[in-house]
This record gives sequence, structure tokens and C-alpha cells, in this order.
Amino acid sequence: MRLVFTLFFISLFVYSQRGKTGDKTFSNLFPKDLLNEVSNSSLKIINEVDHDIIVLVRDQNKKYIRHVYIRNNGYFTFKDLPITRLYVQFKSKDFYFEDKERTVINFGVKHTFSFFFDASQTENYFKISKEEFFKP
Repeated sequence: MRLVFTLFFISLFVYSQRGKTGDKTFSNLFPKDLLNEVSNSSLKIINEVDHDIIVLVRDQNKKYIRHVYIRNNGYFTFKDLPITRLYVQFKSKDFYFEDKERTVINFGVKHTFSFFFDASQTENYFKISKEEFFKP
């Protein structure tokens, strides 16, 4: 009985160490989030990989807009985005990626982006450095 009790609390402790979808995991490393409440635009990111990721959104000048933690098989919607072309970057395990496509955000547009990594489709993303990911 004691073993079951101990295993229960260990699993509870390990599970509680994971972030929640929507957490600002690295808020101390980035500037304040950029919002545009007039744009009425959004970008829904769906995490289709088997582990948690951190998503970072940058504007057309590669300046920080926002970041968020997304659990595996979860999703998060960035709302009130500025009107710009977006660069979407990901921290997936110990690797950092950037999507090769640029998402154009216009007034009232609602985009959906699914993040998955398939080694046979490496043309969708390219690796970036940790320094590039964390620059403001």
C-alpha cells in the first residue's frame, strides 16, 4: 500500500512540473506582448507532435510579438495580432525551428497552423539557433 501511495505522489509531482497550454514560459526573457485589439485577427496553433512545444510569433522585421507553451495534442489561439507578415518559430524538445512559410495577417483574418515534424518533410521548417529563438 505504501508503494502505491508513493508512486501516486511521484506521478502527481512529475505531472505538475509540466506547463499548461497558454503559459508564458519565458516571459522574463522577452519584452511585453504586442497586441492590436482593433485588428480582430487570430492565429490558431495546433500541436500535433507527441511532446510539448513553445511557439514564438515574430513580425515581418523578426521582432518579438508573443510566445506560448502548448501541450502535446493541444492548441492555442493568438488573438488581436498586429497586421503584418508573421514568422512562426518553435522550440521542440532541444531543437529550434522556424516555419519557411510566412503567414500574412490582415484585418479580421483567422488562420490555423498545425505544427508537426516529419523527418521526410524537412522542407517545411529549418533549424535556427537557440540565440536566434530567444532574441527580443
